[in-house]
Amino acid sequence: MQLADLLKETLDEDNQDVWENERTLTSVRRFGVRLHSAGLSIRETVAILDLLGVDRSHGAVWNWVHTLFEAQSDPPTAEPSRVAVDEKQIKIDGETKWLYAAVDVESKLLLEVDVFSRRGTDPAAAFLHRLTQKHDVADPVFLVDAGGYLTALPRHDLSGRLDYRLRNPIEKWFQTVTIGTSQPV
Repeated sequence: MQLADLLKETLDEDNQDVWENERTLTSVRRFGVRLHSAGLSIRETVAILDLLGVDRSHGAVWNWVHTLFEAQSDPPTAEPSRVAVDEKQIKIDGETKWLYAAVDVESKLLLEVDVFSRRGTDPAAAFLHRLTQKHDVADPVFLVDAGGYLTALPRHDLSGRLDYRLRNPIEKWFQTVTIGTSQPV
């Protein structure tokens, strides 16, 4: 399963016993918990799962998060050498939002996820600020596709370059998120 492969390194596999008697695949629950631990609200997490075709209530996702709270260690941190960043337009409760994400190119570790109401330099800078607070990203090269990142990177003394070829991990992550989308965005 592509979703399980994508998230294999983001959460421990040792906590299978906390998921007994669940109707949702463990990989999907782990993905939802990872989205929430990366900073999305429970409702935003439910909306992204809905884009994947996973219809679960706010309460179900809340239970997943709190079930894993005691069993799960802190989200992993990374010291990457190359980070791919991107954003994608999504619909949440009928409103257009922008889903921002960053992936360590080597390990494929999802470093950060956030949702903003608009796209541009300021949201990109805010996203990069959150990323620098959680991970040691002072030295890596950021691989971007323009957008607001080229002007936002210098605000945080980060180096980056326009690169469409080496950004496959972030593009595949967004492709995975939108696989279940039945509505055009």
